[in-house]
Amino acid sequence: MQEEVPVYLFTGFMDSGKTSLIEETIFENDFGGGAKGLIIMCEDGDVEYDIEKLKANNIEVTSIDSEIDFSTEKLQEIADKYKPEQVFIEYNGTWHIDSVIDAELPKNWVIVQQLATVDANTFMMYMQNMRAMMQEQLITADVVIFNRTDDNTDRRKFRMNIKSINRKAQIVYERADGTIDERPEELPYDLDADVIELSDADYAIWYMDAMENYKKYNKKKVKFRALVYNPDKLKAGIFVPGRFAMTCCIEDVTFIGFKCKYDKENELPHKSWIDITAEVKVEFAKEYKGRGPVLYPISIEKAEQPEDELVYFS
Repeated sequence: MQEEVPVYLFTGFMDSGKTSLIEETIFENDFGGGAKGLIIMCEDGDVEYDIEKLKANNIEVTSIDSEIDFSTEKLQEIADKYKPEQVFIEYNGTWHIDSVIDAELPKNWVIVQQLATVDANTFMMYMQNMRAMMQEQLITADVVIFNRTDDNTDRRKFRMNIKSINRKAQIVYERADGTIDERPEELPYDLDADVIELSDADYAIWYMDAMENYKKYNKKKVKFRALVYNPDKLKAGIFVPGRFAMTCCIEDVTFIGFKCKYDKENELPHKSWIDITAEVKVEFAKEYKGRGPVLYPISIEKAEQPEDELVYFS
């Protein structure tokens, strides 16, 4: 039986650092232990591959010049010609990601990891002006690498934007000198307070952090203003306090909330506003498809609708 050929997919706009990342992976990390490799290049960036050094590492380079040519037939032709044991695809940032994700790859080729590179200097501009194209590069990524960062990079804003698109992605911040920025991200609230009081501005940040790092909130108490999600179809003893959140534009508004167990939930009108103080307990919940933060109310009070009903990730 022929062994699987691992395929590593690199996405991101031109000049976002894909070529440099691929070379760094191969040269500095002794990736693949000398296995025969192939780079499929789908665009020409400012950085060119060191072909001779790649050959010395048993890596060859070929190209696919247009999206229409990124086909099952073309990939099979490449597989037959080069017979690689590992494949690195440097994908074109202007092509639809579905072309590669949904493609019928050659037999035994398996995409094992997708890495997206992002230029920290242009990220917010692209998110504001070319959001759909940017989302395509990030939505299925396993790892998102922000390069060219510095001490002034707003890592929290970047993280919130990425997590609103792709919650499972691991995020890495790489400085201009190639070192990794491993400083812990600061939260805008006191995690050690007896009761963590969340402002409207803090809610989306807390939501993302609590869903991703739920263990550190176990048995913590929180207080926030929430919109009640409690339609008739919801199971008795359950309601969802949350907020409508907007990432970038009005088309991206979505409701984000937590499962809350409360035996008086029938007293809470659907779409009413409350101030809730609750204890967080980490439990299995089918709504989360695993373990996650479940709220147990300590107190619930009627509240006024806030001036701005939305909360924001950025």
